[in-house]
Amino acid sequence: MAESNSGSWRETMSGRERVRHVVELLEEPTPIQEIADQAAVSRPTADDELQRLASDDWVTETTINGRKAYDLNPVRMLFDEVTDLIEAHSRDELERQLTELTAEQERLVTEFTVASLTEFREQFAEEEFPAEELRERRNVIATWESINTELGLVKHALH
Repeated sequence: MAESNSGSWRETMSGRERVRHVVELLEEPTPIQEIADQAAVSRPTADDELQRLASDDWVTETTINGRKAYDLNPVRMLFDEVTDLIEAHSRDELERQLTELTAEQERLVTEFTVASLTEFREQFAEEEFPAEELRERRNVIATWESINTELGLVKHALH
């Protein structure tokens, strides 16, 4: 998870706001105490705010090594991202984004002579490449995944 070092955040944000801020940065399920430490609040304050966020469907509760932990709710995240796209862009702009993303995806298909990301990944695993090309291909995979994610979000927004 990314650290949150905004200098005076303790003075400008309440403890509950800091918990929400830390939660927004979660990349994986995180134990309550770790969230409390990063938010600079007590465990009971973090636990109380996390339970409230869970009741509002912002986070999901899970267990890590027998300890209660929380993660961002992926369904809520998807809904929020699609809603943000709809609010920030006209239908014409979304259609233009869809066209640009599809063209970028097609460029990758042509450049690497594969039909899909899955096929590209299979090449990565099956063929022998020098380390530098492996690093480049990992970057291509990350780019391709990002394009696929954006395509999905834009398509949802258009629906």
